[in-house]
Amino acid sequence: MGVLAVLFLPLLVVVISGIVYIYRTVIQMVSKSAVRSKVVVITDALSGVGKECSRVFHTGGARLVLCGKHLDKLEALYDTLSSVADPRATFTPKLVLLDLSDVNCVQDVAKEILDCYGCVDILINNASTTVKGTVQNISLEIDKKIMDANYFGPITLTKALLPNMISRRTGQVVLVNNIQGKLGVPFRAAYAASKHAALGFFDSLRAELQEFGVCVSTVTPSFIHSYHVQPKPSNRESSMWKCLFRKLAYGIHPVEVAEEILRTVNRKKQEVFMANPIAKAAVYIRTFFPELFFAVVAAGVKEKQKIEDDK
Repeated sequence: MGVLAVLFLPLLVVVISGIVYIYRTVIQMVSKSAVRSKVVVITDALSGVGKECSRVFHTGGARLVLCGKHLDKLEALYDTLSSVADPRATFTPKLVLLDLSDVNCVQDVAKEILDCYGCVDILINNASTTVKGTVQNISLEIDKKIMDANYFGPITLTKALLPNMISRRTGQVVLVNNIQGKLGVPFRAAYAASKHAALGFFDSLRAELQEFGVCVSTVTPSFIHSYHVQPKPSNRESSMWKCLFRKLAYGIHPVEVAEEILRTVNRKKQEVFMANPIAKAAVYIRTFFPELFFAVVAAGVKEKQKIEDDK
């Protein structure tokens, strides 16, 4: 009896882990089957999240439109996808040059996509551009460029493809946002502003499109992990504030985000927030205890300035 009691907990853990693994495997298979033969547009397919989305949707049998700024890199991505999937069960991706910061070319790209496939089932707005610096050191020209890339570009492409979805009374628009769309982070004012604007636009759009059967989803991870590489802590990052920021920053891997986007498309979720407990707590504190949040952020900025003055 004593031996059984000792083995019970490890066996229970193994059984639960097995059930969770089987459940996730089944859900992933169902999610992939749901996108088979669907026309899926992925902006900035060359980013970490974009590449992983390309992989999971390609192996799921979607008809991909991969958008990016560099044709040679898109062709390299195409070669990679061809090597990891069965060509008999997949479609050849269409490669499209697209720089969302150049808003004037977006309409032509949308027309090119519709001329090729006749429709778009899923639009994944993944493109994003960031900049770091104090507000007074970032020019208004750069502010406008960030807004074009992160706000005006995505909404221009979405507006160009929406009439097709509305007329067919089906479709899904996915915005890959960022935690800075929910709270502002020092030295990222332009980026945070663009992400706030994008989130507000797509939240409003969701309600407007409900009667047409078009789903709008937002997937909001915290800062994206750069694959398996994490920067080593330095003396500058030894403070409690820096440790807190690092824990908030390196929580979500591109593979996790891509798989969550696939599940979001399958289940037609309206909003997903992917973050570790620290990031979720920061959003909670910002919402319900704003004065405390602002005080902590201000203390962090003051500490950073002190470190730079001491150098």
